[in-house]
Amino acid sequence: MKAAWQKLTPRQKSYTLAAGIVLVSLGAGYGIAQLGEGSSGASTGDSAAAEAGCEEVLYWYDPMVPDQRFDEPGKSPFMDMQLVPKCAGGDSAGTGGVSIDPQLVQNFGVRTAQAQIGVLEPETNVTGTLAYNAREVSIVQPRASGFVQRTYGHAPDDIIRQGTPLVDLLIPEWGGAQQEYLAVAATGDEALTRAARERLRLLGMPDGVISSVARSGRPRSTLTITAPSSGAVTMLGVRPGMSVSAGQTLAEITGLNPIWLEAAVPEILAADVRVGQPVSATLTAYPGERFAGRITAILPSAQEASRTLTVRAELRNPNLRLRPGMFAQVSLSPARREAVLIPSEAIIRTGERTIVMLAQDEGGYRPAEVQIGREAGGRTEILAGLAPGEEVVTSGQFLLDSEASLAGLDVRGIDEVPTAAGASEAQDDADEPRTYRASGTIERITARNITLRHGPVAALEWPAMTMTFATEGAAQVRGFKRGDRVSFQFVQGTDGPRLTGIRKAGDQ
Repeated sequence: MKAAWQKLTPRQKSYTLAAGIVLVSLGAGYGIAQLGEGSSGASTGDSAAAEAGCEEVLYWYDPMVPDQRFDEPGKSPFMDMQLVPKCAGGDSAGTGGVSIDPQLVQNFGVRTAQAQIGVLEPETNVTGTLAYNAREVSIVQPRASGFVQRTYGHAPDDIIRQGTPLVDLLIPEWGGAQQEYLAVAATGDEALTRAARERLRLLGMPDGVISSVARSGRPRSTLTITAPSSGAVTMLGVRPGMSVSAGQTLAEITGLNPIWLEAAVPEILAADVRVGQPVSATLTAYPGERFAGRITAILPSAQEASRTLTVRAELRNPNLRLRPGMFAQVSLSPARREAVLIPSEAIIRTGERTIVMLAQDEGGYRPAEVQIGREAGGRTEILAGLAPGEEVVTSGQFLLDSEASLAGLDVRGIDEVPTAAGASEAQDDADEPRTYRASGTIERITARNITLRHGPVAALEWPAMTMTFATEGAAQVRGFKRGDRVSFQFVQGTDGPRLTGIRKAGDQ
């Protein structure tokens, strides 16, 4: 090596020394750079923590993606920015919230309201029409063949009363049978007379006609058929000079008291309607007057075109003022229930969940997830996620929600609601159904139900009606029979009215 160096010329030696110096300089520079880079990251993290005033860092996060947490400082993989430290001992993500200087609350327009226990009574208004009561249909048919001798000038859609004459029929075969009956009766043989009388019944002769023949001693072959019930003549198939056969339909009479009210209810409100629920209706024909009734049926199929359910109610119509086809505005009142209520403006819908901003002590605010129910009158039911007495933000909540997202705050879950003093008692009271009292007459008794014709129930806005109540068992109605006048108590549960007490009228 030394011999080779001696052989170099002075110019070559100078070139070699210069190259060596350059190589040494490059190596030293690279080492210093590596050392500086390693210490720069640590110093950047330490400086960020120091600027935030952190004695201990819980984790690091990107303010633009606050849900993602990192164990070490550095650059965000999402944005071209440094990660931000989350300090321990301060407003942590699990328990703290966004803090605002009280002097700025007024500038931000932040207002709060208290969650309170109350009753939400939303009233759903829908449209409906009056219709014939298909449960009150009478079919008029002759019991024997004959000829129409006379009609009484009725036409379809006439409103008639029970007992109104419809047609006079001449029934020839009755004449001979009545003559035989009179001849047998004249013999005085009671057994033969009873047999002859039974033969007249089998021919379709009413007992009134048979008695009239026995009293007068003369045959009576003409029968006047009357309306078996009051209502509208929806079909009339008899004219003078016709011959009719036994079982032929001569007329149909449809009742108008009570009358049907059929309302179209949107599918979204299907859960708020039930059989037995009270309704009220206003009609164009009688402005300023309201007609009360109750729901008797919810039809099994929905209208595909309008996506509505047909709800059928019955309205009292003693004077037959209400006519099928009349248009009505119908109000449906859901069942009363107590719940936690807050102003509807406090609700924040994110698409994935529903939250509110809770006001905490010393100007702190925290998001909380809630489950909402019905809404009416500017108030919303909170089914879960909020305790009575908690303060929610009703104005400025979207600004606070944005700050909470940037700060990486966790949303309080529905199952993290604190237990308030007296909340359990209030809930127990809310779960207790209200008891109602009425009096009426027993129409029918079965093993599990009792049907009562009762007077109005003002608390439920029920008119006088005939209604079936569930019983607690056969022992509850033992000793009662059809026709008994009774006073009773009941509750309006989710499955309909249920009898809780009953006694005969006048008993103490």
